[in-house]
Amino acid sequence: MSTFPETAHRAEPAAQATRKGPLAGLRVIDAGNMIAGPLAATQMADFGADVIKLELPGSGDSMRHWTPMKEGLSLWWKVIARNKRLITLTLSHPRGQELFRELIREADVLIENYRPGTFERWGLGYEELARINPRLVMVRVSGFGQTGPYARRGGYGTIAEAFSGIPSFTGAPDRPPTLPGFPMADSVASTFAAMAAMFAVYNRDHGNGQGQEIDVSLYEPLFRLVESQVIGFDQLGIVKQRLGNRLAEDSPRNTYQTLDGRWVGISASSQRTFERLAQALGMPELITDPRFVDNASRCEHDKALDEIIAGWFRERDCAAVMALFEEAEVVAGPVLDISDIVRDPHYQARQNIVSVPDDDFGQVRMQGVVPRFLDTPGEVRHAGRALGADNREIYQGLLGVSPQEFDALTAQGVIRTPSNIPAIRSLPARSARRIPA
Repeated sequence: MSTFPETAHRAEPAAQATRKGPLAGLRVIDAGNMIAGPLAATQMADFGADVIKLELPGSGDSMRHWTPMKEGLSLWWKVIARNKRLITLTLSHPRGQELFRELIREADVLIENYRPGTFERWGLGYEELARINPRLVMVRVSGFGQTGPYARRGGYGTIAEAFSGIPSFTGAPDRPPTLPGFPMADSVASTFAAMAAMFAVYNRDHGNGQGQEIDVSLYEPLFRLVESQVIGFDQLGIVKQRLGNRLAEDSPRNTYQTLDGRWVGISASSQRTFERLAQALGMPELITDPRFVDNASRCEHDKALDEIIAGWFRERDCAAVMALFEEAEVVAGPVLDISDIVRDPHYQARQNIVSVPDDDFGQVRMQGVVPRFLDTPGEVRHAGRALGADNREIYQGLLGVSPQEFDALTAQGVIRTPSNIPAIRSLPARSARRIPA
């Protein structure tokens, strides 16, 4: 049973949802595990790419075992494996490697996130694969990259987040360095990986006609996002410190608790924004107070300013604060959790949450496609499915494996096919149903 609020009516799928996405006709082989890499393939699948996802026979992708679970099935898997065709294949087996090479012949992009050197050990490195398909773009996601003294180290997202330096300046000054509350390194690296794949496809199709190998580490995309870190240290010797929700660069910037126990986030970094805030607080004197007269002064006296603002918030309910700020054009936002988000009218109007066909639970709700293309939008066609759900369709229908060899490959453990999957089925077209506002 869904815990989402009931709505008065359910909208029919938008007409535009039946259009082909901008990546229709692009074939992607997802040979990754967990999040870093597979999420890049999911992002491409959302926009119409034909993504064939490889999993290890028997155990499958590690994300199948991540909580939360319902009836023994990972709900996380339903999201990260959406829109993909799923097959099983043992890449360490010689016949598995032959089948993989056949898949690569007609592929545009290969995404993998094994420890560097693994694909080379299997005879599946970029040079070998490029001889089969010179147009192949191979995206390699790893903890520390394919080169350098740490290349062969194992690297999960947590290690990359620590190595990026971000936890050193995240959290309260009197508390330990703070890690993000979700797999940030994996998610950011996957977004960079998807972007890089499309850069390379564009270069291939409009440049030299050749594919190329792309090296994406988990830590480097995070390091790239903290833009002032290197130049600040290089020129001024600045080592950024933990300041809680505050920033050394602008003030005020924090979350403030309201009378009813809610929290509201504020950032008033520009002078005009701060002046609007001071007027809305009923404290115009803050504008001319020498401690707060400009951003540099406010940063120097940010604790005193925080105390003034926090005291004002403690005397008012969240709804009253937001109504006042909207009228005064003060930029602010309530801190939402998922139970707030599913009821929020803006989320509903933007169709940020979609209802998706699922083989196990009928319909499940998850995030919609981001970003929004107005002419060739993406769509969520179905949730992540069973292990080996498309084995027959891919091996027999696409690669031409005979029924006899298919059964032999299953018996040998090269592939595994659920007993309830019929021979070469055609999947019906399925579109996401959007939750009405």
